[in-house]
Amino acid sequence: MGSVTGSVDLAGCEWLQYDYGAARMARGLPGLFTMWRYRELLPIPDGPVRHPVPIGGTPLLHAPALRQTLGTPYLWIKDETRNPSASNKDRATALVIEDGLRRGVETITTASTGNAAVATAFGAAAAGMRAVIFVSTDCLPEKLALMTQAGAWVFQVREGYAAAVDLSRAAARTFGWLDRNTGANPFTIEAKKTVAFEVWEQLGRRLPDVMIVPVGDGPTLVALDKGFTELVSCGLTTRQPRLIGVQAERCQPLVRAWLDEPTRPAELDPTATIADGIAVLRPAIGDAVLEVVRRDGGAMVSVTDDALLSAVATLAGRAGVGAEPAGAAALAGLEKAIEHDLINRTETIVLLVTGREVKAGQATYDPSRVTVVETLDEVERALTF
Repeated sequence: MGSVTGSVDLAGCEWLQYDYGAARMARGLPGLFTMWRYRELLPIPDGPVRHPVPIGGTPLLHAPALRQTLGTPYLWIKDETRNPSASNKDRATALVIEDGLRRGVETITTASTGNAAVATAFGAAAAGMRAVIFVSTDCLPEKLALMTQAGAWVFQVREGYAAAVDLSRAAARTFGWLDRNTGANPFTIEAKKTVAFEVWEQLGRRLPDVMIVPVGDGPTLVALDKGFTELVSCGLTTRQPRLIGVQAERCQPLVRAWLDEPTRPAELDPTATIADGIAVLRPAIGDAVLEVVRRDGGAMVSVTDDALLSAVATLAGRAGVGAEPAGAAALAGLEKAIEHDLINRTETIVLLVTGREVKAGQATYDPSRVTVVETLDEVERALTF
């Protein structure tokens, strides 16, 4: 099992610590390549994994046509769209659910701009849990349909995503539910760090020079740093790649903070960008993102909606990878980073494609499972009706 020895604080983000060593990392060819391959560095006790759906083990694609188009001979795509609900959010959901199954907790909650909610709804359905999801009232109907199709109870919050996070976390504390909220539960970071382990193994136990990552709340980038840091702590490598975070131009609080420049109102509107998956006004662990990027010699860049749409088309047409705009942000960010001399085209570069568009099997969401609320009392009444 992964023996947790303690934790440290990284700019308000809890990092679990282990008894590090080379023996902690699995060797040889896996029978089934999933994120549980790395359980010696995950906070789960001995015994069979109870989460019923394989998670992780996503491909690292060399995309020859895209390499030729961009003039980047050592470019790779880490395709997280191959997870069960088509995004990297499945990793965090799976580890939180695994913990809940072992402890007998029957309800999981999260707040989300969309993908984490869908991952939670489907993960809970597979595990036989109840999912209670909090979203803003502008959450896309297509994603609401996916959530309700999987049997989740969905609560819309007029005040937006940040208020939805607050209400979900309060519900978890009050009712004893599993808290899957991004950046709040350290297990979410632990699960997402397995991407770093996979990339290292898939490159022949080598690291890339730079990895480019879409950033909303921030745990995906911070988790990659933790994974690469643990490879160093285990004595398996001596360096870490630079991490470049990408935000949408119309919602870029961390890019402006990185540049130490004032943010204009037009750069802080989550509803104004097509990249809803990373359109976060109040990043949950933004300070940790900035600390990681500074320490590793990385950077933060913003990209336009036109660049995001172009990246979606290029990934499909030159790599055969379907991505939603937020999921394609890494490719848009690559072009921006090259333009600003943050990356050399001959470096080993990994793009993290975090998710793709998924359609529900039904045209609209189930209105009996979606309620607008402001208080926990309203949540409780709706669930006991």
